[in-house]
Amino acid sequence: MALKQLVEAREKLAAKQKKAHDIVTEAKGDPAGNSQELDFALVTSLKGTNAEKLDEFRKMDVELTALAKEVEGLVSIEQTALTLAKKQKVQGSEDLLHSKDIGRFATQNDDGVEMPPKGWGDLLVESDAYKGWKRGVGNRGSFETKARPAPLLKTEFTTAAGWAPESIRIGRVVDDAQRPIEVIDIVPGGLTTQAAVVYMEETTFTNNAAFRAESAAYAENAFELTQQSVTVRSIGSSIPVTLEQMADVVQVQSYLNNRMAFSVRQALDQALLTGTGTGVQWAGVNNFTGIQTQAKGADPTPDAFFKAMDLVRFTGRATPSNILMHSNDWQPIRLLRTIEGVYIWGNPSEAGPLRLWGLPVLVTTAQTENTGLVGDFTTYCQYFVRQDMAVEMGYVNEDFLDGRVTIRAGVRGALVGFRGAAFCTVTGI
Repeated sequence: MALKQLVEAREKLAAKQKKAHDIVTEAKGDPAGNSQELDFALVTSLKGTNAEKLDEFRKMDVELTALAKEVEGLVSIEQTALTLAKKQKVQGSEDLLHSKDIGRFATQNDDGVEMPPKGWGDLLVESDAYKGWKRGVGNRGSFETKARPAPLLKTEFTTAAGWAPESIRIGRVVDDAQRPIEVIDIVPGGLTTQAAVVYMEETTFTNNAAFRAESAAYAENAFELTQQSVTVRSIGSSIPVTLEQMADVVQVQSYLNNRMAFSVRQALDQALLTGTGTGVQWAGVNNFTGIQTQAKGADPTPDAFFKAMDLVRFTGRATPSNILMHSNDWQPIRLLRTIEGVYIWGNPSEAGPLRLWGLPVLVTTAQTENTGLVGDFTTYCQYFVRQDMAVEMGYVNEDFLDGRVTIRAGVRGALVGFRGAAFCTVTGI
């Protein structure tokens, strides 16, 4: 039977593989198998000169290759037999799976002697397809047999009770849904080499310029400058990682580098708006000293933003450049309709403009819900970088002893609001 031949072929292959492995181990002269050099002078299991030993080893390799192909072909035939046994349920299918029942379906030969029925293995071995395979014609074929129907199989060989299929992960990692980096795109950037950003602010401007008569005294103005300083602050995070994890999964290091850097930039992006200005935090735009406020009250939301823009223009003496609001606050504006039901910001089939009173609107969950923000971001705020994003790896405390490293990521910088009145919050929207 093909099954018996398969078992014998596998045993023969395993024996030859072991012999080849032993010869290689001898030739390396290293029981641990770490050496990459082969010296056949060390091999005692083969006779002759080094060249003769090498030639014998090459012949063994050719035999191993041929035997492996034979085993592969027998496996294919056995699988075909099982498939046919299941589909056609012919005489002998149970013989293949339950050899103890072989006498139950005996047949007679030409002399009238009771003979055990031919199983699928016998039928396959005698088939033209199998004989063709043995001659090297191919290793697959279609097999037709004539036998009496056998009883239904008692137990199916399924993936649940048999050989479960192997599933290998694809290389993709689906990141958790996180707020993208958005705010830093509208805040001008700069560099500093100092521990603080220091600048001068004109805090007194008395303009007495006026018409004067001939020979009369010129009116006297008064100016006063005050030094202002914003301390550079650090934003960072860390994560311990075992050496085994770093070594066994190639993708780990690049994944952690990217996600650690993203986490810091996201925190920085948030701090540009909502930093409290207390402790080790700088003041975000919403908390600038001197920022103005416009309550929505009974006004439609677009009207409240227009009034805030006027405050920026005429009280802050600045030109508003951007509007920021939470996505939940932008939604009712985008859905505004006329009495006739016409959408003001464009048909539902269109994206519609992210603009309000001519200004670009940044819709972001970084901005506090129910509080909008209008301001001159272009001129009166700036983020100064002292140390750009750095992702580093090292040992902390007992890391070396415990077999792990700590990865850290961080930035250092300062957000400076040069004129608080150039910004205005819209509350109650």
